Amino acid sequence: MKEILKYTMYDVVRSKWAIAYTVFFALLTTTFLLLSRDINSSIISLMSITLVLVPLISTIFSVIYYYNSRDYINLLLAQPVARKSLFLGQYFGIASALAVCIAFGLLVPFFIFNLAGSGLIKSTLTLVGVNIMLTYIFSAIAFFIALKNEDKVRGFGLAIFSWLFFSVIYDGIFIFLLAIFREYPLENMALAGSIFNPINLSRILMLMQLDIAALLGLTGAVFTRFFGQSFGWILAMTMLLLWFVIPLLGIVRRSMTRDF
Repeated sequence: MKEILKYTMYDVVRSKWAIAYTVFFALLTTTFLLLSRDINSSIISLMSITLVLVPLISTIFSVIYYYNSRDYINLLLAQPVARKSLFLGQYFGIASALAVCIAFGLLVPFFIFNLAGSGLIKSTLTLVGVNIMLTYIFSAIAFFIALKNEDKVRGFGLAIFSWLFFSVIYDGIFIFLLAIFREYPLENMALAGSIFNPINLSRILMLMQLDIAALLGLTGAVFTRFFGQSFGWILAMTMLLLWFVIPLLGIVRRSMTRDF
């Protein structure tokens, strides 16, 4: 698995798409820093963009890479290579390469603009950390969907729909339910709805770190009270871990049962 991971990661990192991915976020970060001259506001602006783009790009890239490498996969399956090692190696190679790209694209401009002197190192690392977690989560979801669907069009469509659901549709349903039950206490419902969406959960963790949850009014106060405690933080990290582990287990199970 280690050899497959290294080869896949090297193959992804040296591709023009990965280079463009890194350069795009580096230019985006640099632009925000030049326009605002304020690292805190730049982090907030980047958060609103990266929490949508990173899952989308991770989803698209993982699906495309899997379908484009099917001949290579069939060749390796004919060799004495364990299926689990092959597919886990490929998945971790793709996700790790994308994580390295996003880390470089975000961190390098911040260090150039004197991140150490801003006192916002923790907030910046949290921004990078949640985007890396989303990269692994949505790459796992996309890789599992592609592995489960032989038809490329169907697999690509389902993967894009999974991103669309968590980034747009989920929030629409959530707001609709809040409007219907607005006369009832909604604190627990708001917390539960946020926990079961990795993008929303990452956004809340960033808001807690930036200490701007008060801008959300009563909902922000509820989030601050819950996620500001040790139990809330542990629960949030546990849920993000589950969003990573469950699709990963699906990849392992599907790779062992599918007839290639």
